[in-house]
Order: sequence, then structure tokens, then C-alpha cells
Amino acid sequence: MALLNRTVHRPVRPRLPRVSRETSTSWPGLGLAAAGTLVAWCVHEVVPAVPMLTASVVLGIAAAHLPGLRGVVRGPARPGLSLAGRRLMRIGIVLLGLALGLDQVVRLGWATVAMVSGVVAATFFGTVWLGRRLGLPGDQPLLIATGYSICGASAIGAVSEVSGSDEEDVATSVALVTLCGTLAIAVLPLLQDPLGLSDLAFGRWVGASVHDVGQVVATAQTAGPGALGEAVLVKLMRVALLAPLVAAVAFSMRARRRGVRTASGRRPAPVPLFVAGFLAAAALRATGVLPDVALEWAHTAQGLLLAAALFGLGSAVDLPTLARTGGRAALLGLGAWVMVAGVSYLGVLLTV
Repeated sequence: MALLNRTVHRPVRPRLPRVSRETSTSWPGLGLAAAGTLVAWCVHEVVPAVPMLTASVVLGIAAAHLPGLRGVVRGPARPGLSLAGRRLMRIGIVLLGLALGLDQVVRLGWATVAMVSGVVAATFFGTVWLGRRLGLPGDQPLLIATGYSICGASAIGAVSEVSGSDEEDVATSVALVTLCGTLAIAVLPLLQDPLGLSDLAFGRWVGASVHDVGQVVATAQTAGPGALGEAVLVKLMRVALLAPLVAAVAFSMRARRRGVRTASGRRPAPVPLFVAGFLAAAALRATGVLPDVALEWAHTAQGLLLAAALFGLGSAVDLPTLARTGGRAALLGLGAWVMVAGVSYLGVLLTV
């Protein structure tokens, strides 16, 4: 009994700096994402018509299914690839704010602002409604609607951060939006003459209907520098709507999960920190205090970070799983594509 009642004194271990298990196991995946980004950059340099972000998604999907890499991607590299898809995406979105020339956007006029806002709203709510009717699982309707209405994979990554979406839903949505945006590069220039669009109107149509910024540039440049300038400005106006859309989703999720706390015991923030960073970066750009060289470096860093994040998201795509819902997802993608192209075409006719 004396032995049972004896107080056992264990040696006190010194408190070590807190290092998350996630970070300590991330280096293989982060290294693979960096390698994929380098290859994507080389592809874009050799074939400028292929945006680096598009190449990154495709390479991520390929890496997840190549016999030599499949085990690595789904095994030791998975934590780092998932980390790239989340953390690097947030940083890239913040830097995206530095590309947003608010003064240039304002100069387009309130009619164009109203047109772009209408296109975004119609595409977003119409795609969500159609996706639910088609019975797509999880958050796929929400994510696909976000990608088509705002700025492709970057917007999907931003909304997935506040919706807590499953990684497979995010990857499937990114793959679909990237595929349709890539097809737009080849299809939309063929429609300029049949639709009777001037170069100026064509640029605005591209900016209002194509998803990713790189895809907008690749599509609009076929009609000359004037069309390219209009397309980029209209596209930046759509990017500006990313922050209010993410904030609205965050408020909706907060209301739906009222009382739910994070692992740290705190309620989730009503507006994510990276959204505030995006707005702060856009405001900083508007002040004009940043030199051109700083903006160029930020643009390069943003492209590399988003490419690494999209490689990580692409590596989560499972083609057999995608095939099971591929028909419905493809139908939603086609419907959303027709929707955004049609609504934006009408909007351009009313504002040019």
C-alpha cells in the first residue's frame, strides 16, 4: 500500500519551441510543388499561349497519376502539397491585390461597374442553382460558381478557405474551371466576327467572361493591344469583387455554424485575414508609393506562389472519382460557361 500511495516524481522536460507536425512533414511536398512550378514556368516560356497557372494544374494532376510519382504524391508529399494549396494560396491572393489598380477601374465608369457586378451576380447564383439541381456533391456548386464568376482557381482557393471545403471538391472545381478557361483561349477569338464585336467590345467581353487573368491576356491579345487593355481592366474589376464575395460567404458560414469554435477555442473571424490583406494591398497600390520594380517583384512572386498552390490542388485530383461525377460536372461547367458568356455579351452591348 505504501508503494501505491507513493508520489511518483517525473522529471520535468524543458518546453521546446512549438513546431507543428504539419510543418515538419511538409518539406517533401513543398519541394515537389516548387519543382512543378519550375516546370510550369518553363512550359509557359516555351509556349507563351499556355498560362503558367494552367500548366501548374495540369502538371499537378499528371503527377498524381504517374506510376513513378503517384505513391510519393499520395504519401510523404501529401502534407506539403496540401499546405501549398492552402497557405501559399492565401499569400498569393494577398499579393494579387497589388495588381488591382483601383484608380484605373474607377475610370471605366459606373455603367461598366454595374455591368460587371451584374455578370458576377448572375453567374454566381445561376451556377449554384444549376449545380444543386444537377445534384453535384459537397461544395462543388459553390466553388465552381465562384471560379466562373470571379477569377478562376484563385477565387476557388479563397472561398474554400472560409467554407472549409473538402480538398477533393476544391481540386475537382479547379480542374473544371481551368479546362473551360483554357478552351476559351481558342473558342472566343473565333466568335468575334460572327458576333459583330469591335476590338474594344471584344476586349471587354473577354475580361467579363474568361476566368483566369492569364487566360484573359492570352485570349484578348489576339485582337490587338487596345482589346488587351480593356480586357485586363474589366478583369481587374471582377477581381475587386473577390473580397466582398468571400466576406459574404464567410458571414453565411458563420451564421450557419453559430456557436462553433475553431480548434484554438475561438470563433472563426467574420472576414478572413487574407481578404483583409488583399484589400490592404489594393489600397497600398492605389497610393502610388510603391515603385514599379516592387510591383514587378510582387507580380512575379504572386505568380509563383499561385502556381505552387495550384500544383498542390491539382495533385489532389483523383480522375476515377472525377469520372463518377464527370458528366454532371461537365454539364454544369458548360452551362456556367454559356451563362457567363451570354450575360457578359449582353452587358457589353449595353455599355460600349
